[in-house]
Amino acid sequence: MDISTEVRPGANRYVSGEGILQDLPSYLVGFKKISIITGEKSAEAFKQYYRKELDYPTYRYDGSSSQENALELTAKIEEAELILAIGAGRVIDTAKMAAEALNAELIVVPTLISNCAPFTPIVAVYHPDRTFKAIGYMKRAPFLTLVDSKFLLATPKDYFVAGIGDTLAKWYEIEGLTRNLPDEQKSAYVRLGIASAKAIQEILLNDAIPAIQDLEAQKATPAFSRITDTIIGLAGETGGFAASFGRSAGAHAVHDGLSYLAAAHEQLHGKKVAYGILVQLAHTNDLREINKLKTFYQATGLPLKLKELNISDTSKENLAPVINHAASANETFRLVDPQITADQVYQAIKTVESL
Repeated sequence: MDISTEVRPGANRYVSGEGILQDLPSYLVGFKKISIITGEKSAEAFKQYYRKELDYPTYRYDGSSSQENALELTAKIEEAELILAIGAGRVIDTAKMAAEALNAELIVVPTLISNCAPFTPIVAVYHPDRTFKAIGYMKRAPFLTLVDSKFLLATPKDYFVAGIGDTLAKWYEIEGLTRNLPDEQKSAYVRLGIASAKAIQEILLNDAIPAIQDLEAQKATPAFSRITDTIIGLAGETGGFAASFGRSAGAHAVHDGLSYLAAAHEQLHGKKVAYGILVQLAHTNDLREINKLKTFYQATGLPLKLKELNISDTSKENLAPVINHAASANETFRLVDPQITADQVYQAIKTVESL
């Protein structure tokens, strides 16, 4: 059994709307043993909005999204029917691992619009030192994802922009993964995944810039809600439908490599992925597409150069951890080009830096 190849569209239930968190108690009915996993900033943001006490044992993750921390929390919780995850990507992924270990259901309340973690049964697993370790596949998807657009207006602009970058990769990665796949080998679900990713790209290119303006104006407009649901929900559908043909490729491989540079540790996931899109496109010689994206990147604040990720030294020696990891045998750049080498990744970076 290879769970990574199965069609798994996403959360069991997805509820999105303005002010829906006020109905949270009704969604918890029927669960007796409930524990909360959250972080300090996430808990404070939720408290400021919800303004009611949740009388359940509450546990703080350590910021790493590591298996080690998830198991520490599991040992403290001991037993639960439901884990309520309140937070952003790393909190949620930690809660997924803990819920799986406890054989408990998971309800997710995202506190940021930054990625599809609230929706999918997939986790990004890191080492305790926060360097990337692996992608993990949980047996259970979230039981329920609650997306309150009014609450999520508190998302810092940088995180929102990073979410846009991470989600934009869905189209470029699935296109890279399937461009050489004969039509007769594209199953119905792979085709649906491709169509979903193309719809994501179109929504982002049309609505992302006005949605950023709406976030700054604190208005939960239709454009803002579409981008919110695209980043959190639709992004997960691409990999859910197309399975191994719809997940990470070159863009995320570059992100994973960048996690090994201390200078980039404080940079948000989605911004590193957005830069990785450009590197993947440079490697596949799609320079025209990079030029098409330039205006969009500039308007949204996505990085076109490594210096925008706090990396000023672009020498091969300094970038060795990045290029070696991105081209390694177990990384997803191999799904775009099975023969990819570290030298080729570096040449693609040089191309991006020179444009």
